Amino acid sequence: MPPASPLSWKAGRTFMFLYLLACVFWIYSGCSEGICSGCTECGESPMSIAVEIHNVTKRIKDKTIIDKISFEVYRGEVFGFLGPNGAGKTTTIRMMVGLMSITEGDIKICGKSIKHDFEEAVSRVGAIVENPEMYQFLSGYDNLLHFARMSPGVNKEKIAEAVELVGLTDRIKDRVKTYSLGMRQRLGLAQCLLHDPEVLILDEPTNGFDPAGIREIRDHIRMLAKKKNMAVIVSSHLLSEMEMMCDRFGIIQKGKLIDIQSVHDSATDSEKVYEFDIDSVEKASLILKTAFPHLEWKNAENGIFVRAAREDIPLLVKRFSGEDINIFGVKEVTKTLEERFLEATNGRGALKNARFDPQ
Repeated sequence: MPPASPLSWKAGRTFMFLYLLACVFWIYSGCSEGICSGCTECGESPMSIAVEIHNVTKRIKDKTIIDKISFEVYRGEVFGFLGPNGAGKTTTIRMMVGLMSITEGDIKICGKSIKHDFEEAVSRVGAIVENPEMYQFLSGYDNLLHFARMSPGVNKEKIAEAVELVGLTDRIKDRVKTYSLGMRQRLGLAQCLLHDPEVLILDEPTNGFDPAGIREIRDHIRMLAKKKNMAVIVSSHLLSEMEMMCDRFGIIQKGKLIDIQSVHDSATDSEKVYEFDIDSVEKASLILKTAFPHLEWKNAENGIFVRAAREDIPLLVKRFSGEDINIFGVKEVTKTLEERFLEATNGRGALKNARFDPQ
């Protein structure tokens, strides 16, 4: 067989390029909603957007309650919604589930607009807004059965699964009026899960729980996000719980979204604060003044705080050891969620002021 001519080789390469380009176009045009919109028709990509809030504003008469807030929540993540009392958390949540009208902007749930396609959008949501309300004279099971009749496809097996998930199996046949606040919260969570929502919105979900119950609900929420690829939005005042529960959090204050951060990725600066547990602060201070004048530092109760780059740490350890300074430990000082929240809202107790201030 004669070798292929350069012209035929170039034609073949051009054909392959056009073929691959057509494949890419077919993949991205296969759904009218778009791959990144978070719709189920696209196969529910793990990082697709489940909730999109775009320039949402709420006014009541002449007062602006929510002022042009925008953020997204992705499938498979737990998003914390933090803010002082009266900041607008519950108002935002009420707009997300259609309990309050939107003055400006729009909210999309899995690509469906709350303003223009309300029934389709809200059918994908399970929510507890403030306290769940149940029929007190009915049993917990009968309450769930009543709500199941409103959602097609919810059978007794699904009810039993939701009850077991929230840990109410032993009391589900008792009347709701005999339930504690924590048990009513569990029943409300079970109700939210009956129709397999794609988005779960919980306003103060651990309210009324004892420590063991808080941990159990926290584990349930994490499981729902990771195993069922559900987007979970949680509003709470328990910052320590939010830190253990959430992947990201947004801070709202006076109706404005002032910051969005990752819970586990707080430090993005090249320089961080390290605490040296040593036995001679005076010697260490002198070394820092003379040999490391470019570093910022401050005395601590049992040692010294130093703001430094990671590569500076072995140099400091070597120098301190060479000057007969005993080093009992070196650790990076990180901000807790509480400190970061107070810092963002101009409160007291932030790391910048409480733990490290070279001035």
